[in-house]
Amino acid sequence: MTLTGGCYCGELRYVCEGEPMLKASCHCRECQYISGGGPNYFMLMPKDGFRWTSGAPKQFTRSDLDNPVTREFCANCGTHVRTMLTGRDQIVLKVGTLDDPSVFEPRIAIYTVDSQPFHVIAEGVSKFERLPAR
Repeated sequence: MTLTGGCYCGELRYVCEGEPMLKASCHCRECQYISGGGPNYFMLMPKDGFRWTSGAPKQFTRSDLDNPVTREFCANCGTHVRTMLTGRDQIVLKVGTLDDPSVFEPRIAIYTVDSQPFHVIAEGVSKFERLPAR
């Protein structure tokens, strides 16, 4: 599968190749900050299949966490594009940045313990209070 996408203003563009390992929504409080209040829709993709085709993202990593992730976003428009996972060969790719987001269909909802009353989880999507067992 080849996915293309970018940020809202077009400064960042990417190509991501490979098969999604997970299609999910995350309802944790951190993702609510990043998304503006809703769940974060994402696909877990192979890290080595991703490359920037234009622009360079700004990065943010929290310094107060034991195992922080690095969030990459457009310095111009603020669009959060991907999250780099510490010590993992996968990236978290934000569905809203895809040129064709219709390829996404969530399979699971994680961190529903933090879900807000206005978050809607589609029928048939498996729900987990935190992360499912590997």
